[in-house]
Amino acid sequence: MLLAGRHAVVTGGGRGIGRAIAATLRRHGARVAIIGRDEAALASACEAGDADAYAICDVGDEAAMAATVSRLAETQPIDIAIANAGAVETGPFLRSPAERFRRLSEINLIGTVNLFHAALPGMIERGDGRLIAIASTAGHRGYPYVSAYVAAKHAVVGLVKSLALETARSGVTVNAVCPGYADTEMVAGGIDTIVAKTGATREQALAEMVKANPQGRLIAPGEVAASVLYLCGPGSGSVTGQSLLINGGEF
Repeated sequence: MLLAGRHAVVTGGGRGIGRAIAATLRRHGARVAIIGRDEAALASACEAGDADAYAICDVGDEAAMAATVSRLAETQPIDIAIANAGAVETGPFLRSPAERFRRLSEINLIGTVNLFHAALPGMIERGDGRLIAIASTAGHRGYPYVSAYVAAKHAVVGLVKSLALETARSGVTVNAVCPGYADTEMVAGGIDTIVAKTGATREQALAEMVKANPQGRLIAPGEVAASVLYLCGPGSGSVTGQSLLINGGEF
């Protein structure tokens, strides 16, 4: 059991990539707690055996995140913190008000900051830990009509690079995993938006999304989870400050 005795927390762990990560870590021996706002989804993941416990928390609320992580750590110190919670909104830049940029930054960037702030002190004290942000290929390049999302994910990748240098001698590693379009509810919602706005069929909308991926397909959540598993394992101690692209060779 690769992660036996380890305690992991995963934000946005009730569905999609977050749930796949939680299930994978638990399957390899970790105790896993998932954090989110949708209690039904979180409870369902626990009932299915994909996580051991859940907590309701708005990742953008600094005090609430600190209290939640502290409470979860009472049973066992946190060894692994996965900042997966995220959101996207679409629209051309000139119809994307500053409030959209603030909103997406609050979820994608500040949510990551809040989790890392809460989990890192204990890891440094013990001289061991893993911080991982689930970013996006949008953290490396631009895409039209999602400028607020791209800006937030670029910020997440920058945070990872900077924090990795600060913690390089602490025993804690800090990395990002950056998938392209994945087979998740978020992407399904994007397809719905394309269909509604353009009149295209779902098949045409999906084809438009995957055309940038040389493999011509969506990324499976389990593929992202497998990369996270590696970064959590004992063989990745010198891998820090990295941003692992999972994009079928897109760039």
